Amino acid sequence: MMHDRTTPGTVISIRGSIVDVRFARSLPERHNLLHAGDRGNVALEVETYLNPEVVRSIALTPTQGLARGSPVSDTGHPIQVPVGDRLLGRMLNVFGETVDGKEPLRGGTWRSIHARPVSLHDRVTTTELFQTGIKAIDVLAPLEKGGKAGLFGGAGVGKTVLISELIHNLVSRYEGVSIFCGIGERSREAEELYREIQEAGVLENTVMIFGQMNESPGVRFRVGHAALTMAEYFRDRHQDVLLTIDNIFRFIQAGSEVSGLMGQLPSRVGYQPTLATELAELEERICNTRNGSITSVQAVYVPADDFTDPAAVHTFSHLSASIVLSRKRASQGLYPAIDPLQSTSKILTPKVVGNRHYQIARAVRQTLANYEDLKDIIAMLGLEELAQSERQIVNRARRLERFLTQPFFTTTQFTGLEGRSVRLEDALEGCDRILNDEFADYPEQSLYTIGNINEARKP
Repeated sequence: MMHDRTTPGTVISIRGSIVDVRFARSLPERHNLLHAGDRGNVALEVETYLNPEVVRSIALTPTQGLARGSPVSDTGHPIQVPVGDRLLGRMLNVFGETVDGKEPLRGGTWRSIHARPVSLHDRVTTTELFQTGIKAIDVLAPLEKGGKAGLFGGAGVGKTVLISELIHNLVSRYEGVSIFCGIGERSREAEELYREIQEAGVLENTVMIFGQMNESPGVRFRVGHAALTMAEYFRDRHQDVLLTIDNIFRFIQAGSEVSGLMGQLPSRVGYQPTLATELAELEERICNTRNGSITSVQAVYVPADDFTDPAAVHTFSHLSASIVLSRKRASQGLYPAIDPLQSTSKILTPKVVGNRHYQIARAVRQTLANYEDLKDIIAMLGLEELAQSERQIVNRARRLERFLTQPFFTTTQFTGLEGRSVRLEDALEGCDRILNDEFADYPEQSLYTIGNINEARKP
């Protein structure tokens, strides 16, 4: 039976962000967008049915001014966002409204934010490398085209700079589109990132969408789906898309808030009982098809550094690569501050990346791990007390650490160094030559913040 939208519903109860609405005839579909209040300025999304007349909805805007008996109208469709090239260079909210102070988007194509993941039949099953031009990532934790990478790190270690550089390199290397989704972001961070991307000259190939920290849990819970809807449009148009999400934990947190407000009993550690399903509904839409790919880099906050927390466990199960940023390396000036021993990738196997890449990556990691073990002895007794073979390990490791740094395009205005994007083959060649002691006579500093190994200069 079709829902008669001419017959408005009425609000019967309001508890925070949860609003129950009675419809006299038939009920709206689940996920439909409702407008409540005398001026229709309160947006609600239908979440569940309480009985044949009442729906329970979650507010996506503040509920001030709403009262029992307020009229509610059904739009007849879920939340919809605009798609297309007109989004490039713009900053939007979950409703597809522009929040960058420029002219609003009207007309054109709009799509529902709720879509099913691509069927297995339409997915591409071959594994392809997604080259970023960043040596430390491409060699030690390579990304998969159509895969999902987690970016772990606290404040001030370079997450935003790394995301900006990934966006820049994607646009220049793959001629693709970048979509940045801020979930539970601070307004200040959003504004700073917008300016950084603008100054780096890649804003015209980037779409930014935010559900900010001060907004309702419903907005933070749905903004990821809105970003994916925009990404799917570009992918289906035979383009490669980089979807960066900051922070995926805030999506899980918003789902937990919504679940609690809905009156569901929590499961382990207070999380929602539907945690695995909700995360999978979002993550499974990120994939590559015959038309194009969506590759995702997601910042992941780990609560209290507890990797057994259900939020972290369920996120890990979806990731194909983990990139860990280290405050210790940042304090030493080794940028990007990627920890080579903790960063891993599921596709770093001989079958996928080839035997040469696999063996070089293993040798680099082994050398750096041995150096880490020797640091205590060096601190207590000094470098002179080490055996000759151990000194060689230290020399190689220190040169590898410096070679894995590189100047970024997005930081040129701060460092005065021109950015470098390094081909994977050049990065592997550089690591291989350092491991074979070709640069033993070169000072460590000659390998610091360079691109290709041939840029190293003997004094």
